[in-house]
Amino acid sequence: MRLDKMLSNMGVGTRKEVKTLLKKKHVTVNHKVVKDGSKHIDENEDIVKVGDNVIHYQEFTYLMLHKPAGFLSATKDNHDKTVIDLLKNDVLHFKPFPVGRLDKDTEGLLLLTNDGDLAHQLLSPAKNVEKTYFARIRGKVTVEDTEAFKAGVEIDDGYVTKPAELEILQSASQSEVELTITEGKFHQVKRMFKAVGKEVIYLKRLRMGEITLDPALQIGKYRPLTEAELTYCEQIKKSK
Repeated sequence: MRLDKMLSNMGVGTRKEVKTLLKKKHVTVNHKVVKDGSKHIDENEDIVKVGDNVIHYQEFTYLMLHKPAGFLSATKDNHDKTVIDLLKNDVLHFKPFPVGRLDKDTEGLLLLTNDGDLAHQLLSPAKNVEKTYFARIRGKVTVEDTEAFKAGVEIDDGYVTKPAELEILQSASQSEVELTITEGKFHQVKRMFKAVGKEVIYLKRLRMGEITLDPALQIGKYRPLTEAELTYCEQIKKSK
């Protein structure tokens, strides 16, 4: 990899800023000053420094975000704020994107990465990756609803959903439930409850595969995935 590309990819600066750092002899490779940004380096072996700071190369970023309501699961939008607006500059240079979609008014677990292979594998219908949601429902959720969801319900466009696991936490005029599905149709949870005459009034994603929303992660905040979570991601990628 070219030295200037490695430095700009790691957020050291723009190409122009990196060129200035090189010209001013602020960059060393294996403890020797390098002024030529076109120099090819082994990003995994060579020791690259800017001043006294070692620049460790990292190709991908993997983040867990506790998504708040009011933000779109997109990288940019002309009218609304997106989940990318919640990120700081130290991760923005990786150009992460949301894995899948949570509705604007939905909260909870959202993975952000620049690893397109992982995103594809997590979202592939063939993988049957489970997604668990907590929901408050207007209307009394019944055992009949759990059986209907287990069999698959026909939503408004005629599509019959895959079997889903519905657990009733509280059954009343306003019920609380946990729902686990293995697909991600547009507004699917809301449409499934509408199919049985109920309305979702609050929705929060708790889990995606073996990655569970960190209870210590405040809403609107994010953190890198843990080693255990990264191991799961690698397993998903390898199980093609």
